[in-house]
Amino acid sequence: MIHNSQLSGIITLFPALSCVPRECWRSAQIVTVSPSTPHVVREGRLLEHAMFILDGPIRIYKLGLSGKEVTLYRIGPGESCALMMASLLGQIPYEASAGIETESQVLLIPAPVFRSWMNEYEMLRQWIYRQIMQRITSVTQVIENIAFRSIPSRLADHLLICASSSGSTLYVTHEQLAAELGTAREVISRTLKDFADKGALVLGRKQVTILNRDELQRILKLSY
Repeated sequence: MIHNSQLSGIITLFPALSCVPRECWRSAQIVTVSPSTPHVVREGRLLEHAMFILDGPIRIYKLGLSGKEVTLYRIGPGESCALMMASLLGQIPYEASAGIETESQVLLIPAPVFRSWMNEYEMLRQWIYRQIMQRITSVTQVIENIAFRSIPSRLADHLLICASSSGSTLYVTHEQLAAELGTAREVISRTLKDFADKGALVLGRKQVTILNRDELQRILKLSY
């Protein structure tokens, strides 16, 4: 059961849910999840709940037959996974997997309740459809990057974006970078070594420190 104080915070993050009457929230719940929390949000599963993120990022990714991962997008506070919503509405298996990277709070709404809300409340329905369209655009961009841009360009771009929000030292492994870009760890390791040889960065244990952002910008443009 959602308390009044919790509902107020939910509505602040998700104004589209303000159309749902208070008495309809009896089966909703807020849960705290972490990387160690067992969960079944995996590709091929029929989902039992609609998920709305209240706090913390959730990584949505695709797992290939070879075991290689590629990040499709991340969802944070005030967002939901468009692929999850599409799966719930179509009552079909989920076409991706969700990875919990840090402790997060998630609003869970049982699938039958969510579908009834979608049928009844136009404001919520329009918001969900906008989420789906926005994510289609972002996933299309991921596909275009994989198909048409080189690994040096994509890696340089990714490092610059991360550095803009996290600072010059990024605490990340080669395997994590490979999962982000949808390539092999060995390819990432070779490319990072080449960047280091050019003086763009220095490599450490589970970290990358950017020394020369201009050099990364040059690599990005040359390798496009």
